[in-house]
Amino acid sequence: MIGIPVRLKTAVSLVLLGLLTLLAGIGQLTFWAPAETITASAPADTKSAPLTVIDQSVLTHKGGPTKISIKGDGNFVLAVGRPDDVDAWVGKTAHNSVTGVSEDGKSLQVSAAAGDAKAPSPANSDLWVQTENANGQLDYTWTPPASGNWSLLVASDGTKPAPSSVSLTFPNDTSMPWAVPLIVIGAILILVGAALPFIGRFIGGNGSGPRNPFLNRAETPAVADGASETGVLETPETDAAGSDVPEDAPGKDSREGSGSGAALRVSVVAAAVAASLVGGAAVGAQAAESPSPSGSSTATPSAQDAAQSSPVLLDSQLKRILEQVASAVAAGDAARDAAKLAPRVDGTEMQVRTQNYKIRSQVATFEARMPVRSTKLLGSVITTQRSWPRTVVAVTQGDGNVVPQVLTLVQASPRDNYKLKDTAPLQPGTSFPAIPLGGTQQIAAGDKTGLQYSGTEAMAALADRLTKPDSAFKDKLVEGTNSPYIADVLDYQSSTVKSGTNGDFTFTHTPAAPETSVFRTSDGGALVIGRVDFTFTSKPKADGDTLNVDKAAAVLAGGDSTKVGLVQNFAESVAIYIPPTGTTGPMKLVAAVRGLVGASFQ
Repeated sequence: MIGIPVRLKTAVSLVLLGLLTLLAGIGQLTFWAPAETITASAPADTKSAPLTVIDQSVLTHKGGPTKISIKGDGNFVLAVGRPDDVDAWVGKTAHNSVTGVSEDGKSLQVSAAAGDAKAPSPANSDLWVQTENANGQLDYTWTPPASGNWSLLVASDGTKPAPSSVSLTFPNDTSMPWAVPLIVIGAILILVGAALPFIGRFIGGNGSGPRNPFLNRAETPAVADGASETGVLETPETDAAGSDVPEDAPGKDSREGSGSGAALRVSVVAAAVAASLVGGAAVGAQAAESPSPSGSSTATPSAQDAAQSSPVLLDSQLKRILEQVASAVAAGDAARDAAKLAPRVDGTEMQVRTQNYKIRSQVATFEARMPVRSTKLLGSVITTQRSWPRTVVAVTQGDGNVVPQVLTLVQASPRDNYKLKDTAPLQPGTSFPAIPLGGTQQIAAGDKTGLQYSGTEAMAALADRLTKPDSAFKDKLVEGTNSPYIADVLDYQSSTVKSGTNGDFTFTHTPAAPETSVFRTSDGGALVIGRVDFTFTSKPKADGDTLNVDKAAAVLAGGDSTKVGLVQNFAESVAIYIPPTGTTGPMKLVAAVRGLVGASFQ
């Protein structure tokens, strides 16, 4: 009885195996494919707190969430800030922190920190790069505003519980490394199985075709030792003992025997191809999952190191702050009301403008302080110093600014906003020093590293230069040919002494040390921003003599003459450039202005 040929059985098996393999590969790309995203939610039993923080480790999980969904009662705000800024603003307030994602990716890990039950509303803080306001629910698409690490702060008004229903949707790992190899292997197995019944007809020695009449067994070349027995020329079949097996031996079907050999050879080839494809896919998957040697040996900067190298403000933040500062100053100037300055002005500028308003209310000819504009930002000095107080500088020009104006802003603490501390017009014909992009280093006022002078020494040199016409720093600290500030001060002092026939006059300029800030410039030098206290003392030459008082000083002193003496106090806001060591150029006065801040009889 002749059974089903082995070659046909093998073909059917290969086709069935190929179909199953092909189906498995297609299935991994379709009905077995994982979801493109996975959503992790905060536990329902999370206790309420006035603040909720979403840590930067969660925002970088799997490349970061694609969507953040928050539900709460009433109005709430979501704020984006640097991790250290968020932590500093939160301070000792009780809060919940979303710190991680569970292994199955479905739950957020939330930790609670005890503390104060209330906090100010974070809605209008200058720390935030972005804010999103919502009522009841917020669906927020997360996009990092700049490079570096970020955290999120969620709060209502700081007194009510912050929303605790938080869910983050992350991209899921949809890679199926076996899908394509399985499809390719399945297709190969199907093709091989379909072709197998026909392959045997064309392989030499299958027993079904005509033999070479010119070749008999005796003349068949012997097979060399170690050579293949599946060559083109047909060789005698042998039994286990090595003797020839007659073609008409019992149980011998020459067609079936040779066909099984061909099927075996094709099966071996298909298996080898499949193994090579599978092996290649496995190696590719392993390479994709395993870090490269170079990557494993490269140290990753810590979050703290990254924060320390980040500028304290982005350009968008600075522009927003400047707009609010300019708006507050414009309101104060228009109403001549210092109370309107309070939200955004402090320090020297608050003193000068307050007194300016008072004087102008009685002396119509007294010159107004230069307006503050934000419409044209010409330059900035943004520090990478992450501690407080923080000082930044902007150079702006707009309506009413004949020359650009140097604005110094200070943030006293994390929960305070930046306030305008000083303004000074850029000296005509003077260039503002180049500052490194991406933030610059702020150094201590007494630090002289790499500089001709420290900031403290530069301020002392300017004070001496303004006080003495023959100052030792006359050639070491200069101003431009079109910059008359130092020359005007010396001329004013000299002419006052000459014209004061019945008075004795003294002038002193003293650096206000706490007001000095120093920033590195691009060329290795430094920019010093500071204040000099200018005191002008007038005394009668003899008892009973009367001194007439300037109208502006009279408003502040409470009289237009005196027999005891008068002290006038001016605040001088200045900026000085210090060259780096190894250069021969002098220090330069970059910006300067003075304002009357006080007058009293003594």
